[in-house]
Amino acid sequence: MKPLRDKIALVTGGTRNVGNGIALALGEAGATVYVTGRSISEKDVKGITKAGGKGIAIVCNHEHDNEVKEVFELIEKSEGKLDILVNNAWGGYNRLRNRKAYPEFKWKAAFWEQPFGLWEEMINVGVRSNYIASASATKLMLKQKYGLIANISFYASRKYYGNVIYGVAKAAVDKMTMDMSEELKKHHITCVSLYPGYIDDNKKAPNPKKESPQFVGRAIVLLATDKNIFNRTGKILVAAELAREYGFKDIDGSQPEPYDNL
Repeated sequence: MKPLRDKIALVTGGTRNVGNGIALALGEAGATVYVTGRSISEKDVKGITKAGGKGIAIVCNHEHDNEVKEVFELIEKSEGKLDILVNNAWGGYNRLRNRKAYPEFKWKAAFWEQPFGLWEEMINVGVRSNYIASASATKLMLKQKYGLIANISFYASRKYYGNVIYGVAKAAVDKMTMDMSEELKKHHITCVSLYPGYIDDNKKAPNPKKESPQFVGRAIVLLATDKNIFNRTGKILVAAELAREYGFKDIDGSQPEPYDNL
């Protein structure tokens, strides 16, 4: 029997890369997976259903609170509960590079040379959006006194990774995870930050630290099925370390190494 057969999950920003890999892994485990994206259609979630779950696409720009509200209203009306929330949406650098508003954007430019709009891009979608989605999800999870909120973060919260605002955003996500967990403890809802490694969609070049997008998703599946998961609430977790602990590998059979040290 698939371990998440009766579970309802929501993956924000789940149309590509890490988000898509997480959604596929949850589907493979049998979950019903709602996936949000600014431009998404049913064809984007066919892989989830094909993997053994049920994929449901919802158009949502997480910068707009009214659209986020509608997502959770739909889930409550359709399912009556939410078991897993994965906060993956963020104002990524790929989006910035493609925007005409920031022709001068360079990832490793010094902070005083960065467009000020970069702050809103990184903080609004990636921190504030996580906060709003977590608050909305919690209202559903309170009814069942159970739930998992996984905030996708990265090592940049702990050390410099070439962009000041990116580091600030990731540090904010980790702090938010820790503080939310304190208020969620009495309701038995688990909240964690989860670090992927270097994501490679193709895994063509040999590198022991590269991970497929599904690798992080497999970590979330094992967390969601761990009877002692509540012992991890408020903690920062690394997908590659969880793989060794839980005994799972990447989709190609490899055992990725942690990308960095905490």
